[in-house]
Amino acid sequence: MLEDPDEFADVESLVREHAHFVFKVAYGVLRNSHDAEDVVQEVFLRVHHLGTKDVRDLRSWLARVAFRLAIDQRRKPGTLDLAGLELLADEPGTEEVAIHRQRVERVRKLIAALPDDLRYPLVLSAIEELSSRQISDVLGISESSVRGRIFRARQILQEKLVALTKQKR
Repeated sequence: MLEDPDEFADVESLVREHAHFVFKVAYGVLRNSHDAEDVVQEVFLRVHHLGTKDVRDLRSWLARVAFRLAIDQRRKPGTLDLAGLELLADEPGTEEVAIHRQRVERVRKLIAALPDDLRYPLVLSAIEELSSRQISDVLGISESSVRGRIFRARQILQEKLVALTKQKR
């Protein structure tokens, strides 16, 4: 447990530095901003109570804790809500923004439709930019399994995008 006032400042700086990252990991699992915010709070409460001096790779450890808490949160009844997603572009009215939003939404739906065992490694790799080793630590699987799952997820996404493109013609 942290008792020194300097340690509180350390936790505060960790929150400032890593809260967005922890939120993105939780959001990648939950796809609901309110539930992801709850997970972020829980992660940093654990940092406050446990400290981080025995942690080898802080970013990987935070991702693992956030991921596991998000999985636990997701298992609670009534917590999975896809409606809370924010889209990337904020400029309303232009045709380019509308097209971009449609593409983002299409890709988001394709990623959301992937099985969890393929989606989680893909999100942690492509969006959170974790290494195979870090993802291996977070998910508790081998690095080769991580790489294989990412490859398969990308393959499925590519096939579906090609099929969608052909339907549009």
